[in-house]
Amino acid sequence: MRTGTIPRVLGTAAAVAALLTTALAAPAVAERSTTPGRAPAEAAAPANFTHPGVLVSRPQLDFVRGRVQAGAQPWKSAYDQMMGSKYASLTRTAKPRAVVECGSYSNPNNGCTDEREDAIAAYTLSLAWYITQDSRYAQKAIQIMDAWSAVIKDHTNSNAPLQTGWAGSTWPRAAEIIKYTYSSWPGSDRFGTMLRNVYLPEVTNGSHSNGNWELSMTEAAIGIAVFLEDRAAYDKAVGKFRGRVPAYIYVTADGSLPKVAPGSGLDTRAKVINYWQGQSTFMDGLSQETCRDLTHTGYGLSAISHIAETGRIQGQDLYPEIADRLRHAMGLHAKHQLGTPVPSSLCGGSLKDHLGPVTEVGFNALANRLGHAMTNTQTLTERQRPAGSNNLFVAWETLTHANNPA
Repeated sequence: MRTGTIPRVLGTAAAVAALLTTALAAPAVAERSTTPGRAPAEAAAPANFTHPGVLVSRPQLDFVRGRVQAGAQPWKSAYDQMMGSKYASLTRTAKPRAVVECGSYSNPNNGCTDEREDAIAAYTLSLAWYITQDSRYAQKAIQIMDAWSAVIKDHTNSNAPLQTGWAGSTWPRAAEIIKYTYSSWPGSDRFGTMLRNVYLPEVTNGSHSNGNWELSMTEAAIGIAVFLEDRAAYDKAVGKFRGRVPAYIYVTADGSLPKVAPGSGLDTRAKVINYWQGQSTFMDGLSQETCRDLTHTGYGLSAISHIAETGRIQGQDLYPEIADRLRHAMGLHAKHQLGTPVPSSLCGGSLKDHLGPVTEVGFNALANRLGHAMTNTQTLTERQRPAGSNNLFVAWETLTHANNPA
C-alpha cells in the first residue's frame, strides 16, 4: 500500500460546496463538472432508509438462502467455501484495540489486519446466520462487533484513512443484517456511536491520494450513513462518488485527458499524466491505477460497484450514471487478465497482478440487470467462481450477488 495525502478537513459547508463546484483557474486543464447537468451535491438520501441495505438487501439474502438450501450452483459451492473459512469460526476471539496504527505498506501494523479480519468475520457470521437461521452465528457476530465498539477510539499513521475505509466498509454490512434480521442486539446503539465518532470523521472528506483510497472511504461513508440513517452523510458520500468515479475511469467522451476530481489540484496536463501513473494514451475503461497494478485497480472498481449497489437498494440507482465507465473498465482489465496481449500504448505493454475477486457485483448489475454485453467480464467472473475474500473488504460475492435478480 502506498502512502497518500491525508484528507484535508474542510471547515465549512461553503468550503465543501466550493470544492465540488468551482473550476481551477489554470487554463491548461480546467476542473470540469464530472456529471454534466447534475450538481454533485444533489440530494440523494431516501426519505426512508431500507434495512438491511448495505451491499445486500433482504430480498437478495432470501434469494441466496433459497439457492443454498436447494443445493444450486454456484451458490452452494460459494456457501461451502465461506463456511469452511476462518471467518465463519464460532470459536473466533476478537482482537480489538483502542488505537489501530497503520503505516505505509502495513508498517507498522498494529491492529490493522486484526480489525479488517474481525470486520470480515462479523459479516461472514451475519451471512451464515441469515442462511442457516442458527443463532450461534448471530451471537458470535454480535460478540465481535461489541468487542470493538467497546474499545476502539482512533486510527493513526499514514494509512489511517484507507484502513478506516476498508474496515468501515465491512462493519455496516454485518451490522445491518444483525440489527434488522436478528431478534436482539442490545449493543447496536453503541456500535452506531463507534461508526459515527471513530470511522465517519476519518472517511467523510475523502482523499486526493490514488483513487481507490477515496472510493473505499466513500463506500464506508455511505454504508455508515445507511446504518445511522444520516441523510446528510449519505448525500455527501454520493457527492464524493459522483466526483470521483469520472476521475477514476476514463471514457473517450471525456476528451483528450481524463476528468479530475473536484479539489484535486490537477491543473496541468503534466500533473494529470503523472497522477495516471505516467500513462499519456487514454482509452475506454482505463483506470487511474491501471498502470500501477490491477490489484489496486480492482479495489477501486469493487468500491464503485459496492456504492452503486447500496444506492440501488436505497432506492436511487446510481448504476446508469456510471454504467459506461464501469463496464468498459471491467471489460478492459478482464480482457488482458484473460491473456489478450497488452499493446505498447497501454502501460508500456505490461500489466501487473490481477483484479482479485471483485467482479461479481458489477457484472450482475450491468450484465444481468441492465443488459450490457460483457463477454470478457463474464468469462473472468465465471472462471474465478466461487469468489472468496481479499482479506481487506471484499468477501463472498459469488454467494451474495452471482445472478441475483433481487
